[in-house]
Amino acid sequence: MTKKKYCLLIGNSRWHWAIQEDKKWSFFHTYPNPKKLKSISKSLSKWAAVGPIPDEIELDHSRCIKINNIPLKKLPKWIGIDRALVAWAAFEKAKFKNLHQKGVLIADAGTIISLTCISSKGEFIGGQLAAGLKLQRSIMSNGAEKLNPIQSDKIPKSKFPKHTEEAMLRGSFHALIGLLIEAKKETQMPMWLCGGDSEILFKHLKDRINDIHFCPDLILEGIAKINLKTKQDLNQTKFDLPC
Repeated sequence: MTKKKYCLLIGNSRWHWAIQEDKKWSFFHTYPNPKKLKSISKSLSKWAAVGPIPDEIELDHSRCIKINNIPLKKLPKWIGIDRALVAWAAFEKAKFKNLHQKGVLIADAGTIISLTCISSKGEFIGGQLAAGLKLQRSIMSNGAEKLNPIQSDKIPKSKFPKHTEEAMLRGSFHALIGLLIEAKKETQMPMWLCGGDSEILFKHLKDRINDIHFCPDLILEGIAKINLKTKQDLNQTKFDLPC
């Protein structure tokens, strides 16, 4: 019987899992489950955290992915490990498909939407950070006395809705669409889109942006492929996990 291999990213609000069995990888996302983690902690081959680690669980720190494990050049020590993993995974996939000559623009649409630019040589250039869809809506309802919390996630068809909640939904969505279109225009780099809100954004961007690649689980592909023992040679890595 083949033993499962677990990889985990502990996020701010959800946990993200990559599991290998019979040389096949599966990716899924759950709410925090300390009991489950405690039961499989010895089978956890790699992990990283940007959110809180449960106090009652001791994880093997030799299996923790750190910034110095990420084989990108000029990568600052302060950058979030989730952002670094996504950037590396996108660059490796772009190299594998020979699409990295202009560099790579990575958009990770989660609680925070992060934009990261990587040069054609695998160098960190910089990026942008903005509030994601749910955070934007929360900020509006918490910051304005007469705006109520939004109960729906459905984007209205009307671009200029009459009702307040629909106007908040459409406005926050358009803010991200505009951010991504402008970033693509300014960088002229192929865009790799991932994260929890990437699917709905991709549906509205695929006909408006050329050279956009939809890889919702890019960070888990990165966790699955990263080597904790050594920094892999950027010219030797073969990144063949599918989007």
